[in-house]
Amino acid sequence: MVLGSGEAGKYAAWTLAETGMKTAVIERRYVGGSCPNIACLPSKNVIHSAKVASYFRRSEEFGITKKNWKIDMPAVRERKRKMVSGLVDMHLDLYKKSGAELVMGSGRFVGPKAIEVRSAEGTVRLLRGKNVVINTGSRATIDPTPGLAQANPLTHIEALELDHVPEHLLVLGGGFVGLELSQAMRRFGSRVTLIERNPRLVHREDQDISQALHELFEDEGIEVLTSTRITRVEGSSGESLKLQADRDGSEIVLHGTHLLVATGRTPNTDGIGLEAAGVERTDHGHVKVNERLETTAPGVWAVGDCAGSPHFTHISFDDFRVVRDNILGGDCVTTGRQVPFCVFTDPEFARIGLSETEARERGLAYRLARIPMVAVLRTRTLSETRGFMKALIDTTSDRVLGFSVFGVEAGEIIASVQVAMMAGLPYAALRDAIFTHPTMLEGLIPLFTQVPRASAPVSKPQVLHA
Repeated sequence: MVLGSGEAGKYAAWTLAETGMKTAVIERRYVGGSCPNIACLPSKNVIHSAKVASYFRRSEEFGITKKNWKIDMPAVRERKRKMVSGLVDMHLDLYKKSGAELVMGSGRFVGPKAIEVRSAEGTVRLLRGKNVVINTGSRATIDPTPGLAQANPLTHIEALELDHVPEHLLVLGGGFVGLELSQAMRRFGSRVTLIERNPRLVHREDQDISQALHELFEDEGIEVLTSTRITRVEGSSGESLKLQADRDGSEIVLHGTHLLVATGRTPNTDGIGLEAAGVERTDHGHVKVNERLETTAPGVWAVGDCAGSPHFTHISFDDFRVVRDNILGGDCVTTGRQVPFCVFTDPEFARIGLSETEARERGLAYRLARIPMVAVLRTRTLSETRGFMKALIDTTSDRVLGFSVFGVEAGEIIASVQVAMMAGLPYAALRDAIFTHPTMLEGLIPLFTQVPRASAPVSKPQVLHA
């Protein structure tokens, strides 16, 4: 029995049903979970529309003249909705083919391994399971700032449903969601002000990454305010807003028409009767799990965002594999797994393994190689030369400790390095590989050619100038 039809839960149900187990998934609204309905895939759909709009603005650069073009936001939304509808149909078909039962309604534990489900029509059904998987996800955090909740701000859900271009969008949060949607809305034509409480964007990443993203946004006409904390909100999102804020000790006032909140995530663990099931939570509200994703209640598991796993769909899918194997009698853990990620700005930022910041915090010595994206010849054919890639190499074993890319197709590039890291290959295997010309992966050759000799001391990055 699975509470919530997100990535890990639905795959657990489908897969175990195919082994002959009787399975049921309880879902209150979004068939398939957040990713195909309101998060990953819809946002990337809208972001791609915004990228197409940016190409229109740059059309003369590619030898194409233009006139009288405009953004049709209802059409942008319809394209996204059509994709979502197709994904929902695909999920329903997979439920049918697997034999897993989909139960629509709000679920709540009423005892150990017992969940009461109330449908939208008010009917009540009691389900019990030998194994129960909690997969309730997370939601956008609305901080207790005076006036913020009353202003009815947009979250990513409402932002992806807009049928008009906001005149002036104020974005709270310089993390992944805030960055992606700020750039998209700017490219559709909004005036955008991005407000980040920390001293820099994506503040947990390396300084050069934060600086590169900051410069990108300023170049695109996005106003970026760092070290800024909102103290009061007045007005209503979609009409008129006044934000009082503290910036480096000085009071400032911001005005806008729309407000998007992207300051973090809150696990959906309240109101589902965890106490009745004997399931404990952490201080941050996540379901408490061990490395096998077992909760404090026997036979009850938790996966994905609600369990405190890194908030990525691909990690939730790995949670499914851990729980599946353990339910089937195996001994699988989450310890030490890789966590690749990509921020879908344009250009993208992606990383696998350690950043320089993390390596220094752990006291790990490394050799650094770094090249500008303009050194990758494919970028010149695309007129997409912004950015850089860098790699951290172990000082003795030649293993790749970490790899970061800020550049076009970054999310695709890191996969090849990740496979090499999984295989334990030395960096020279990538340096000496034969990659097709001209492709983005070809850039790995000049990058890894820049790795300092093992006997050389760690120093400033060696940069290949082209």
